[in-house]
Amino acid sequence: MDEALDTTLESASRGDQSAWRRIVDQYAPRVYGLLKSQCGDAELAEEIAQSVFCTVAAKLTGDQGYVEQGKFEAWIFRIATNRLRDEIRRKRRQAVNVDHTALEERAVRPSMDGVAARNDDQHRALRDAMARLSPADRQIIEYRYIGGLSFKQMAELLNEPLGTVLARQHRALRKLRDLLGGSVDADGRASRAGKAG
Repeated sequence: MDEALDTTLESASRGDQSAWRRIVDQYAPRVYGLLKSQCGDAELAEEIAQSVFCTVAAKLTGDQGYVEQGKFEAWIFRIATNRLRDEIRRKRRQAVNVDHTALEERAVRPSMDGVAARNDDQHRALRDAMARLSPADRQIIEYRYIGGLSFKQMAELLNEPLGTVLARQHRALRKLRDLLGGSVDADGRASRAGKAG
């Protein structure tokens, strides 16, 4: 962990509100984005993200304090992932049938702009391809490109060797590229093969 984050965490643990705001400003968008990507529900993602930061605040200011020194990002994303997993399990026990087609049609807004329509098509194709990946492949892509985690942080979070994480990410991007029928570059951006710009 870098010294600046160390200092910020230490200040936040002593009740420094500006340090706490820096932590929230830096990590909340990434935690929320990852959760929303994984569950597809903005309201649930926001609720869980708030819960995550309540836990972080309690740990930072509690008697034991933050004990996983050097692995803060992996720790916060692990909390988020575990909370989401628990919530999904809870909701499965109370499952209600939903017409997903109707929900999808409500979510898609027609656009008068051809460029926006093409982007919508590309986003829809990417979303559909992501949904067809295995949960493990989807997770590795979401951690990297939505959560913004480094490979080292992902290895810590997943408790896997760095080489395994690199190989998993490479395979997941290859599968995604195949599903899109085009290419996914090293930065995870999708482009359709043969599509004019």
